[in-house]
Amino acid sequence: MVLSKPSLKSVDPLWSTIRAEAEEVTRNEPLMAAMVHSGILYHKSLESVLSFRLAQKLSSEDMPELILREILDAAYAKQPDLVEAARADMLAVFERDPACHRLIQPLLFFKGYQAVQAFRLSHFLWKEGRKDLAYFVQMRTSEIFGVDIHPGARIGYGVMIDHAHSIVIGETAVVGNNVSMLHSVTLGGTGKEDDDRHPKIGDGVLIGAGAAVLGNIKVGNCSRIASGSVVLQEVPPCKTVAGVPARIVGEAGCSEPAKSMDQLLKGHVETI
Repeated sequence: MVLSKPSLKSVDPLWSTIRAEAEEVTRNEPLMAAMVHSGILYHKSLESVLSFRLAQKLSSEDMPELILREILDAAYAKQPDLVEAARADMLAVFERDPACHRLIQPLLFFKGYQAVQAFRLSHFLWKEGRKDLAYFVQMRTSEIFGVDIHPGARIGYGVMIDHAHSIVIGETAVVGNNVSMLHSVTLGGTGKEDDDRHPKIGDGVLIGAGAAVLGNIKVGNCSRIASGSVVLQEVPPCKTVAGVPARIVGEAGCSEPAKSMDQLLKGHVETI
């Protein structure tokens, strides 16, 4: 007997876990069974679920759900990295957010996760030269999720935006891998410049609620920006900055602030 090699999807532990959680929801909350069946259990892959869910959220009278499904399906087929990024983002939320106890939660309930995946679609369209369609997705993402990320921005893997209310990320901003940020964060410019004018956030950075990082400045890997800070100068790696304007107040406190999510300020005060 010749044994065929199992497909990746058939042995995919993340997708298997999501399906098991979905089945549990239908047992525990029958009123949600139809939603969970159509949104998750009907589908054979995570990318199919993402396509269905995002099309539902982003559709409007101007852009029907069916057309958005076709756009999303084509994007995931052409660039599998979009799905890999979605997986990394989901695990980031599950591992870092104490309110997240199941993988199914970001898919169904967490607008931060959903908004980041919508941005990834707009960025894909932007790179494909379909800028008007990218702007449409940006507009709908802002309207539906309260998250305004320019399609030209670049965002790495394993990104978590917690609560995700009033997030603004500009066109030339870069966000590295494994970054965590809370609500009301702005990665913006300082005026009407029309060139490379937005922040470059390194890997592993934690950005607290209400923080603003302004201008074409670098925030070093594994640094922390305290809540409510206004950062106008470069931040060295592995430091904590706080205040208006922000200044160094100590070390980052751990090797990976974005994963620990520790926002307590410790250490002595220095100056940038």
